[in-house]
Amino acid sequence: MALSFCGNDVNKSGYSVDDGMLNNGCFVDALNLVPHVFLLFITFPILFIGWGSQSSKVQIHHNTWLHFPGHNLRWILTFSLLFVHVCEFAEGVVSNKMMDTNHLHLFMPAFMGFVAATTSVVYYHNIETSNFPKLLLVLFIYWVLAFITKSIKLWKFAMYKVDMRHLRFCITALLVLLYGLLMAVEINVIRIRKYVFFAKPQKVKPPEDLQDLGVRFLQPFVNLLSKATYWWMNPLIIGAHKRPIELKKIGKLPIAMRALTNYLRLKDAYEDQRTAENPERAPSIWRSMYRAFGRPILLSSTFRYLADLLGFAGPLCISGIVKNLTLEESGRSAPNKTGDTYFDVHFMPSSELLQNTSVLAVLLFLALVLQRTFLQASYYVTIETGINLRGALLAMIYNKILRLSTSNMSMGEMTLGQINNLVAIETNQLMWFLFLCPNLWAMPVQIVMGVILLYCLLGWSAVVGASVIVLLAPVQYLIATKLADMQKSTLEHSTDRLKKTSEILKGIKLLKLYAWENIFCDSVEETRGKELTSLKTFAFYTSMSIFMNAAIPIAAVLATFVMHYFITKSGPSPAEAFATLALFNILVTPLFLLSTVVRFAVKALISVQKLGEFLQSDEIGDDSWRNGEMSVPSEAAKKHPGATKAINRKQPRRYQMDNYEQPSRRQMRPSETEDVAVKVSSGCFTWGSNLSTLADINIRIPTGQLTMIVGQVGCGKSSLLLAMLGEMQSISGRVHWSNKNRYSVAYATQKSWLLNATVEDNITFGSPFNKQRYKAVIDACSLQLDIDLLPFGDQTEIGERGINLSGGQRQRICVARALYQNTNIVFLDDPFSALDIHLSDHLMQEGILKFLQDDKRTVVLVTHKLQYLIHADWIIAMKDGSVLREGTLKDIQMHDVELYDHWKTLMNRQDQELEKDIEQDSQTTLERKTLRRAFYSRDVKNQVDDEDEEEEEEEEDEDNLSTTTSRRSKVPWKVCWCYLSSGGFFMVFLMMSCKLLKHSVIMAIDYWLAIWTSNHANHTMVPRPNGTCEVIEVNRSAVDSKDSFYLTVFMVLCAAGITLCLITSLTVEFLGLSAATNLHHNLLNKIIHAPLRFFDVTPLGQILNRFSADTNIIDQHIPPTLESLTRSTLLCLSAIGVISTITPYFIVALVPLAVAFYFIQKYFRVASKDLQDLDDSTQLPLLCHFSETAEGLTTIRAFRHEARFKQRMLELTDTNNTAYLFLSAANRWLEVRTDYLGAVIVLAAAGASIWGLDCGQPSAGQVGLALTYALTVTNYLNWVVRNLADLEVQMAAVKKVNSFLNTESENYEGSMDASQVPETWPQDGEIKIQDLCVRYDPMLKPVLKHVNAYIQPGQKVGICGRTGSGKSSLSLAFFNMVDIFEGKIVIDGIDICKLPLQTLRSRLSIILQDPILFSGSIRFNLDPERTCNDERLWEALEIAQLKNMVKALPGGLDAVVTEGGENFSVGQRQLFCLARAFVRKSSILIMDEATASIDMATENILQKVVMTAFADRTVVTIAHRVYTILTADLVIVMKRGNILEYDKPETLLEQEDGMFASFVKADM
Repeated sequence: MALSFCGNDVNKSGYSVDDGMLNNGCFVDALNLVPHVFLLFITFPILFIGWGSQSSKVQIHHNTWLHFPGHNLRWILTFSLLFVHVCEFAEGVVSNKMMDTNHLHLFMPAFMGFVAATTSVVYYHNIETSNFPKLLLVLFIYWVLAFITKSIKLWKFAMYKVDMRHLRFCITALLVLLYGLLMAVEINVIRIRKYVFFAKPQKVKPPEDLQDLGVRFLQPFVNLLSKATYWWMNPLIIGAHKRPIELKKIGKLPIAMRALTNYLRLKDAYEDQRTAENPERAPSIWRSMYRAFGRPILLSSTFRYLADLLGFAGPLCISGIVKNLTLEESGRSAPNKTGDTYFDVHFMPSSELLQNTSVLAVLLFLALVLQRTFLQASYYVTIETGINLRGALLAMIYNKILRLSTSNMSMGEMTLGQINNLVAIETNQLMWFLFLCPNLWAMPVQIVMGVILLYCLLGWSAVVGASVIVLLAPVQYLIATKLADMQKSTLEHSTDRLKKTSEILKGIKLLKLYAWENIFCDSVEETRGKELTSLKTFAFYTSMSIFMNAAIPIAAVLATFVMHYFITKSGPSPAEAFATLALFNILVTPLFLLSTVVRFAVKALISVQKLGEFLQSDEIGDDSWRNGEMSVPSEAAKKHPGATKAINRKQPRRYQMDNYEQPSRRQMRPSETEDVAVKVSSGCFTWGSNLSTLADINIRIPTGQLTMIVGQVGCGKSSLLLAMLGEMQSISGRVHWSNKNRYSVAYATQKSWLLNATVEDNITFGSPFNKQRYKAVIDACSLQLDIDLLPFGDQTEIGERGINLSGGQRQRICVARALYQNTNIVFLDDPFSALDIHLSDHLMQEGILKFLQDDKRTVVLVTHKLQYLIHADWIIAMKDGSVLREGTLKDIQMHDVELYDHWKTLMNRQDQELEKDIEQDSQTTLERKTLRRAFYSRDVKNQVDDEDEEEEEEEEDEDNLSTTTSRRSKVPWKVCWCYLSSGGFFMVFLMMSCKLLKHSVIMAIDYWLAIWTSNHANHTMVPRPNGTCEVIEVNRSAVDSKDSFYLTVFMVLCAAGITLCLITSLTVEFLGLSAATNLHHNLLNKIIHAPLRFFDVTPLGQILNRFSADTNIIDQHIPPTLESLTRSTLLCLSAIGVISTITPYFIVALVPLAVAFYFIQKYFRVASKDLQDLDDSTQLPLLCHFSETAEGLTTIRAFRHEARFKQRMLELTDTNNTAYLFLSAANRWLEVRTDYLGAVIVLAAAGASIWGLDCGQPSAGQVGLALTYALTVTNYLNWVVRNLADLEVQMAAVKKVNSFLNTESENYEGSMDASQVPETWPQDGEIKIQDLCVRYDPMLKPVLKHVNAYIQPGQKVGICGRTGSGKSSLSLAFFNMVDIFEGKIVIDGIDICKLPLQTLRSRLSIILQDPILFSGSIRFNLDPERTCNDERLWEALEIAQLKNMVKALPGGLDAVVTEGGENFSVGQRQLFCLARAFVRKSSILIMDEATASIDMATENILQKVVMTAFADRTVVTIAHRVYTILTADLVIVMKRGNILEYDKPETLLEQEDGMFASFVKADM
């Protein structure tokens, strides 16, 4: 047919204008083309020439931008316009088919309109990004022209009596409306921006966030299309493939999302509720949350309702399509020419629109796209609000922590644990509740709507099916609560297991030396058994929950169709059946989720209650007293603007929360008029509960002098300091600070408090760094030696997560912090308690007397060391909470002779101890030694420190992008296989076969339904010649018997499906459980039997992590992820399989879709992993900062550093929130894309079936089946990717555990059999060391070189030498703990290398330098094997001089030992170790520097015992202090792994230039 614009109809020329121009329909249509052509003509040159080169004056790095007024409305209207143009085009094409010749004017203007509308929005976007409003004039003219031409057309239609019954009339009316609205939007822009027709156009700048280059989160600023599809995330997600996403890359949050902004919003809402009449009333947190964050939640709920309503379009469209196809099949609808003719062209009636299957298919596609867009928008808004709420709550909690009264903390009303829970758990619970809360009101509506639709489709039988779903919902809820309970009990057991494991790892050396590994291993296994029992129950309930979710829809469908059959005595029609299936699929989700949502709501209620209690708890008094009577001095007031000017508009970089300033350096004092720095008059203070702790306090602290506070333990010395700092509640009296002093007090607490930061940061503590001063402070606190030992000097991280320092080192750092601060007053609370005598003296002389006094700073020192009283300018003696005496030492000597004498006797005693102490090698050198050892062993990089070292090596070979990329996008299949195989091959096979069977059966059920319904449709309708249908009743009974046959098979299949669902859900969970059991068991055994070297090289934290975090992931997270992954993958595959079978055309569309899906998931998985890591790594510092603050409250408040800490908290919160926001935006990015892919699949399936029908392929029932399946794909596609990404992250845990499973174990066998070793061996204790060479590892240098020695039975041998000479290595060689690669040790005639380790180690005894006790009873610590009777134990205790002490304990031998033996002193612990060695009556005892950590008295006991109780045994003492081995029978002096001197001590002493003699001289 020839094409012509107005058609070539024979009888009538379309080009005649006899009736007037406008009465020719073709001319009117041509007129409509004019505006479109005009727009294209003008805008194309502008768009192409690219005036973008002279872009806006403001240079912005994002090609982003401000929005013109009415921005979002314009986008929505333009999209509607595009949609209407598509409808107009379709209507034109259909009408054109009805004509004899082609009339281009029916659809050509619509096509041009579509192109013009698209151009308009592209053009607008470009103008907006370059801020060039003058060019909008073109659009304004276009809208006006289009509006006029369309109005003419509508007016003509009305004249010719074309009305609402005709589709073209409706479309034209809609277009007029849209063009009118767009015109209004354009006029509004002119009105506000005044860019034309006005003298002064308005200048506008982009929002502040966009001028800040750091803000990378663009969601609030991009245009509507990019907002809906997260298009702005593309560069980030695709870029992640080339190089990992780092914190720098995600930048900072926009101002509106920062914690500070949201905190102020929430705080205002919270404080506004406090009314004047009732200031005490606790404000409601719910109400404040609603006021601060209610609007976005309402917005999100609106989106949610829209999405839910659009969701029902799916089943309805399927029903329509199948119904029409059924009619076409049975030949009822012949294409008949309905409709009227005006303007010589055909007009289609409106009612025909929804009877067209192609129209329905397109509508279904659009509905899906819109539904998914709204759903994701709803999710995004709630998540953003949830994150904002969390930030606000964290800031609120933190502010409260900084104001908590100290008594609250110390009286145990508020424990650290509670605060940590508030931060880590309660805020997250509330955030999650916000995420889920739109479900609370959306789901009931969805369920009601669904049930109504079902009722319309199938009547009462559908209601029966729905009631099955509703009745099973409470069961779901029950299961959910059970799961929560089981999780609690699992947690208790796993905490217990971890405690035991960490004890084992801390004492691993001792366990190996005593051959007790297996006993302790069994005790862990026993706890693990309990944990597994609750995990089993947990797994059972989880699988029940999964089973319910899978089986309920089957059960509902079964109930519905059985009921339907019994009511109507026939099967359903295909349209009804598949619409019902689709509806049930929709209904299951809200019912399944409802239980979760309700559970979260309950948790949220509890969390809010806890938060409320916390926010109402007691606060510390206000600060006015800190400035004496006066109000804040004016200069200080200027320095501290309140939080009102929180956001300084000039620098968005740093939002100052209390404009943190340094305490000002003091000016030179003119003349020290006031000689009192602090004065307390008739003070009475308490820690709460109104019992006074300090009563009747009248003291003064003289300015610029050294005041000492002394008294017995517990008499209130520390409390007095805190009372002066305002930390105690004052009952009466006042504390008066002279006004120039109280700005900040440098305060060192008795229990040292460190930040998680470098040593330098801990000392400078926010003050400017001054090198000279810093050096002086370090010297005064003698920290230089310790700093030199640290791996990175003073840049080493210390604190909770850093390196563990000893008590003395920690305390010295805290004192250094107080010295470094430039404050007038320094409070030191017992700074000497953890220091040995040399350090105390040095600190006193250099630090306090020299450094502080030279500066004329006021020092208050609490101490027990009375020998320092002579240095004091002023002394305050305390007793039982009140002041006993106050004055100088002379005053006290004069007026209180008794007290002075008491002090003198104490001083003498301390002096004696001092002499003794000087003889000993000081505690500090010991601490340093431990530190040195810790790092020495780490230096050797022989073992894999980081699990990923192998991968790093690969990268070094060729460090180009392609290798890193390929490595980062691989799914760790090898690790997956390792995980599955540890679950057992039978279980894997069972799981796989069950899964496949289950999915096959479910497909069979649906397929059977398709056959049944199609058959039913074909039977009951017979076409009549006149084109109507007649239902024939002839062979009713045949149909009946057929129906009942179909029904029976259907029931059998459903029953099989439900059973398989149950079996499958159980197998997956129990596969996971058996994998977890085996992995943990193997890990524990490997680690406990690993050589000692392994523990030197591997940090304890790393090993513990495998047992805590990684085991937890393997136990609880991998099984559900695996289940979900296999289920969603199989569902998607089966759906695609079904569609392809029914309509092979579909495969053509599948190829590009599969490619798109592959790239989406590939990019997403990499980015998601990076963002997940960022989220995890930014969470830890935040939680640590909270617990740190709570621990160091008094220090922070004394230093007056609250503002700095708040600032830090806000930064940490924002960093974590940024990572989390990006993570959830990335999830939305993925879901939008997979959902659109799903919508395309539905469109393709619908299209393929409709075209296929023309070739007579599928039956209507099968089309219904294909479409129902296509709809499920949209739900599951994103789960496939997200589960894959999760599994990848979780498999890292398996990989880490695996890397430990490859460690070498010690060789426990030996070449002799245990039965060949005599029972009594070694009975004499004769030791021959022949040419012994020992190394810690084949990669390292030997530590002992060709050592030869002979020790006679019963000899007492001393071994000495400098640190690192190989003394301890020799002691380990006796136990075969190190690699003996040459020579041998022969004990009583047997070479120890040939013995099984268990035998060798169980026959020797050793006492180690660090006393180690395990939690349990005393009996367990002395004899874990339970081989000895009580007499033997008491005898051992008596020898160790512990009998009386143990007798006094409740329970005697069964008295409790806490973790690490903390309830005994170090000396007592060492004696217990001696008793332990004695219980084992072996003829050889080795003492490895056993007296290093104990006092003189205990050491004398030890020496005596060894001489008497072990008189007939061989004792090898590794001496730490030489005089302990002067009485030995033989002395061996070692140097650098060789024996230097070997003889009796008397002989060695005669050689004056000998090494031993020089040691003894130095020691005396």
